[in-house]
Amino acid sequence: MKLISWFNVLKWSPPRILVSGYALIIALGAFLLSQPFASAAGERLPYIDALFTAASAATVTGLALVDTGTYFSVTGQSILLILIQIGGLGFMTMATLIALILRRKITLKERLILAEAFNQSSTEGIIRLIRRVVLYSLSIEAIGTLLLASRFMYDMPLGKALYFGLFHTVSLFNNAGFDIFGGFRSLSGYVADPVVNLTCGLLIITGSLGFIVLADLIDYRKNKRLSLHSKVVLTMTGSLIAVGMLVIFAFEYTNMKTIGSLDLGGKLWASFFQSATPRTAGANTIEFTELRQATTFFVILLMFIGASPGSTGGGIKTTTFAILIGSAITMLRGREDVVMFRHRLPKERVYKALTITLLSIGLLVIVTILLSIIEGKPFLMTLFEATSAFATVGLTVGLTAELSDIGKLILILTMFAGRVGLLTLAYGLGTRSDDKALYRYPEGKITIG
Repeated sequence: MKLISWFNVLKWSPPRILVSGYALIIALGAFLLSQPFASAAGERLPYIDALFTAASAATVTGLALVDTGTYFSVTGQSILLILIQIGGLGFMTMATLIALILRRKITLKERLILAEAFNQSSTEGIIRLIRRVVLYSLSIEAIGTLLLASRFMYDMPLGKALYFGLFHTVSLFNNAGFDIFGGFRSLSGYVADPVVNLTCGLLIITGSLGFIVLADLIDYRKNKRLSLHSKVVLTMTGSLIAVGMLVIFAFEYTNMKTIGSLDLGGKLWASFFQSATPRTAGANTIEFTELRQATTFFVILLMFIGASPGSTGGGIKTTTFAILIGSAITMLRGREDVVMFRHRLPKERVYKALTITLLSIGLLVIVTILLSIIEGKPFLMTLFEATSAFATVGLTVGLTAELSDIGKLILILTMFAGRVGLLTLAYGLGTRSDDKALYRYPEGKITIG
């Protein structure tokens, strides 16, 4: 636990420690992945490619420059798996787990960092939450591994099936999207398979809900109630998956290059999976380069919204999107308060949602413009790749494999910003004053609309 002790010596704010911690993990991962033992052929991966891959794994994105299944050795794939697990649960969660195993006391500073990492407003119950996060994660990953291995064993030896089951379970539950089937084909070989679609889909959805919601659901039998946060997350998640499935099914129904050649059951499974995976997972069962433009743009919107707070996913988050919708409805009805499930939201929540959305749009605009200038690719392709990186999704329409070194660096920074969060990144790199203003300016009016 020397790492935590070293952090305590520094008088850094929790956001700055989180930003620095993720940067350190990515740098270490890049060094390991660039070594000959990480590749199947015993060659060195160029450092910029190793840095991109490490960033993609640690930020649980899934964008890949080389084929994970054929380029990396088992050692290299294991390094990726460790980076994905650390990135999904958070490096402070892993450090705290080690501290708890060693029966070391968790300091107030460390509790504040954990609260920042899980978007908690206080440190109350944070260690209990960490224990549950680790327990739920390992339990879900163990079940997912067994289910996938039981299906894969019909196509490969038992040992390989268990390894494939473990790798893809950890990758999907942590919303990373890396696969080791080879040929960049992801799960396309199981496009109409109910076991793979349902298991992988549930792993993605479970990982995107957030550990707070999972704890709430598990305690529901005892408490007989859900928190406002869980109600909003579950409502938005269900709505987005249902709407996404319906739209993809309708838009791609006659597209013979995607789901058009499948029977009705296959179309429904493919539509379900492609609706779930933009929630920052990055796996796919159909070829995204063949999607119609309308579908591609709709997937961009799903990726931008992303997962839920405290989860392994990115995006602006489902709760942020829900607050934006609630604010619009409130304004249209001529009311003053944003109300959800008979609870009034404080204005500070609304301001934060607006800030996160505007910052996210601003970042995407800048990244898309830069990539358009540097790479010279079609706008929709560039916007898709930029959104996929920011929302830590990992889906691609072909641009990632053709990126220049500057383009790779831009997406590395975009993935990093998307994983740590724009507000956390801003607080970590800048200074933030918590002093309350001693006066208020007179109210003014500006014409809008």
